[in-house]
Amino acid sequence: MIAKLKQCAACGELKTIWKNYAGEKYCKDCWYKKEPIKSPKPKSEKKAALDGLYSKLRKEYLTLYPYCQARLDGCTANSTDIHHMKGRGVFYLDKATWLSVCRTCHEWIERNPLEAKDMEFSKTRL
Repeated sequence: MIAKLKQCAACGELKTIWKNYAGEKYCKDCWYKKEPIKSPKPKSEKKAALDGLYSKLRKEYLTLYPYCQARLDGCTANSTDIHHMKGRGVFYLDKATWLSVCRTCHEWIERNPLEAKDMEFSKTRL
């Protein structure tokens, strides 16, 4: 199978694309030359404000619940992450859908969605 040639964002030549970064496609030569790469689109003011509020709420929540609430095999006991049981979207700032977990348990929950639902670590968004 032969790869379709596409235009490189840095050199403009038709080449095999090596890396797709922030929606721009780069050939192997340009990517490894470390040509200046356009940074991703900046956040909107609304998203930046939401993220600021989330950081504050997250810090307070982790202070309230400093220990992992999942306690799965390999748990490190100290909470470092917030698991959004119903996903982020509209529930991004809804603390009723948050779970204070360690990184190990959070990774397990994300990798095993069906088991996590059975154990009530994740819920449907409806």
